[in-house]
Amino acid sequence: MLNNNINEGYTLKELMACVASRQLKNGKSVAVGTGIPLVSAMLAQQTHAPDLVIFFEAGSVAPQLVSLPISVGDSRTLHKAMFATSLVDIMDSMRRGFIDYAFLSAAQIDKYGNLNSTMIGSDYIKPKVRLPGSGGANDFASLAWEIIIIMDRHSPERFVEKVDFITSPGYLNGPGARESAGLSENTGPSRVVTDLGLFDFHPKSKRMRLIATHPGVTIEEVVNATDFELIIADQVSKSLPPTKEELHILHNVIDTEGRIFNN
Repeated sequence: MLNNNINEGYTLKELMACVASRQLKNGKSVAVGTGIPLVSAMLAQQTHAPDLVIFFEAGSVAPQLVSLPISVGDSRTLHKAMFATSLVDIMDSMRRGFIDYAFLSAAQIDKYGNLNSTMIGSDYIKPKVRLPGSGGANDFASLAWEIIIIMDRHSPERFVEKVDFITSPGYLNGPGARESAGLSENTGPSRVVTDLGLFDFHPKSKRMRLIATHPGVTIEEVVNATDFELIIADQVSKSLPPTKEELHILHNVIDTEGRIFNN
């Protein structure tokens, strides 16, 4: 496992934000929560995706963000927004296919991208650990076209063969399972960003696949940190470090108060 400074000049958190940001395409729409997902979306707007439309779960659509909100209900999420609506309307927009990406995280993830943020253990009534639960995560995972998952600690305890509880569906138990459960075709997790690398999902088997390792990380380290059998891409690339421009924007435009990058 890497420490906070994976290489001189930038931190691991900064790298993850940049890698996540680069997954977002211009002209698309994204539903975000707070923390790295929001920072990544704002960074994308400031660099390669100026026409990215941000949706907030609490009801703001397409605001002009001049500073980093502390929550999805922060009044700053409404600054010059196209709409100031409600959670119900945001979920309805997702159901109608208007939202391309949604960011999620969890305590556990399995090889099909199923996420657990409900409980750790085998007994739902008396779990080892009771977690916060779904919130809007199940809706996001079920209804958005693509899910980008942020996992800040890649370990065998978190990347498990089978999650203890499916809070948010990935590809369930494999190809065709989402559709059999009543979810739309061509939806599901598309990327996983961790402190070790970047992953996608094999188009046929729907299993997680390593496509890039971060600087200083080997494929063997990623495999050893994963409890399930991980597919390795034919060509595994290296994540590009944050550029000077990206670091400047992160600190001097987005997170000016140091809430996320407080170093």
